[in-house]
Parts: sequence; C-alpha cells; structure tokens
Amino acid sequence: MLVLIRRRIVSLSGNARGVASMSAAMAVFIINDALVKQVSSELPAAQLILLRGLIALCLIIAVTYQMGFLHRLREVFDKRVMLRAWVEASATMLYLVSLFNLPIANATAINLATPVFMVLAAAFWLKERVNWLRWLVVALGFVGVLMVIQPHQAGFNVYSLLALTATALYALRDMLTRAIPARIPSILITLSTAVAVTLLAALWSLFQGWQTPGLGALLRLVLAACCLSLGYYLIIDSMRHGDMSFVAPFRYSGLVFAVAIGYWVWGDWPNHLAWLGIALLILSGMALLKEQRLLKLGARS
Repeated sequence: MLVLIRRRIVSLSGNARGVASMSAAMAVFIINDALVKQVSSELPAAQLILLRGLIALCLIIAVTYQMGFLHRLREVFDKRVMLRAWVEASATMLYLVSLFNLPIANATAINLATPVFMVLAAAFWLKERVNWLRWLVVALGFVGVLMVIQPHQAGFNVYSLLALTATALYALRDMLTRAIPARIPSILITLSTAVAVTLLAALWSLFQGWQTPGLGALLRLVLAACCLSLGYYLIIDSMRHGDMSFVAPFRYSGLVFAVAIGYWVWGDWPNHLAWLGIALLILSGMALLKEQRLLKLGARS
C-alpha cells in the first residue's frame, strides 16, 4: 500500500506533486507518532527508536536497491547530505522525547511554528532584511506557541520546550534540503537520515535499560517504520518539487490527523486557549508564506 502511494505521487508533477507529497507525509508521520507513543509505555524510549530505526533502515535499503541507486551510495557522504541528516536526527530524538510526554495534538501544534523559525533563520543566519510586518507575524506566532505550551507558575513544561527546540531544528533541516543538489536522489537523502537517527538511538540505548519487546509492540514498530520511511521520502520530495510557498502550508494538514488520532486513541482534546494558539500559528505561518510568494512575484515582474 505504501509503495502504491509513492508511485501515485511520483506520477504527478510540479505543485500537485509537492502538495500530495506534503499532505501524505503529514498523515504517515502522525500515524508513526501515534504508534511509537503507544509503544513508549512498554519499552524504553531509546530501545524503541533503535528498533524502529533498524527496521526502517532495512526497508529503505531495499527500496534503494529496487530503484537502482545502491551503486551511488557514496553520495550519502556529501557534506550537505550528512549535515542535513544529523540535524534531522537530533530534531527527531528531541521531538520523540517530548511526544512521549505530551498530548500528540500539542506536540504537533508546536511543530507548526516551523515557518516562524525559518524567518528567524533568514534574519540572523542568512542576514536577510526582515520588514516590520514579518516581525509582527513572527511575534504572533510565538504568542500562539505560548498558548499551546501554556506555561504555569512552576515554569515552562520541559517537554514543550524540547518540542520547540525540535521545531527550530526541523526548520533548519528544510532550509538545508533546498541546498542539496537535485542530482542526489531523494531516497539517498532518506537513507542518510535513517542511518543518523539509528546511530543516535544506539548511542542513547547504552545509557538506558533493555527489555524483550512483545509481539504486539514489534508489529506496531514495523508499521511505524514503514510510515516513517515513506514520510522521510515524501517530506524530501515535497521540498524539491513545486513552489515552496505554495506547498508548505499543507504541512498544517498534520494537525487534523493529530487531533483526530489523539482524541480517538487517548481521549485528548485541546482546550480553548490551545485552539486559539493553534489558529494563531496557522494564520502566522500562512501569512509569512503568502508574503514570501508575493515578494517572489514582485521580483519577477
């Protein structure tokens, strides 16, 4: 089924392919999140991430072989590919730790701040000039994040902050993806990410306990690995096809899946303040992307 989804998306082109890849990636990532969150109550975090990573790695290597790219494995060691892989691996570890301790909808909502972090990176890292309107929208986005996190008198929830840090790293990952030459196949970038995540999990597992997983946990990890592998490929594919400002807003489709699964499986439902924060995050992200698109159109005219 996952292979059929990939084939269907590859048959599209331009913005249609970018949108389909982004929407499908969000769906399978949320399914993966839900599965590993369930298994986290049965296995140590590092162990389940390592097991899922090993399964995903086998699947991705098999797909790489099927696509005829194994002879190009040296391209995995391209500096830009490796940097992107370690940034995403670090983000993944932080996000999963936060996911195991937060409602899935809250963790997903915090990740909606990615466009906000991309503007900050453009201003402070790439030294781009950012006008007052963009700074206003960024400020509204952070207000939205605070509404979702909802700090209390004892201080910020550490897991919410981990999710926020992961979001910043995911924004950096997306910027790095655009810098990788188109000649390097997406599946090889996917492979490099899977290797980095698995190696980090293996290192972490040295400091945690290990226990024998049950059959149910293993089956869920296999399905999670399938979703993760496909999601890795699709998110890279979405960043490499179509207009980024057109494709990126479809990242918000993940929230629909997260809220639905969170309510169905755990009975979690965001409160009124969190919903207001989610709305601010979506509006600020779409406003930033809309302005970016208008600027590009103005530059072409």
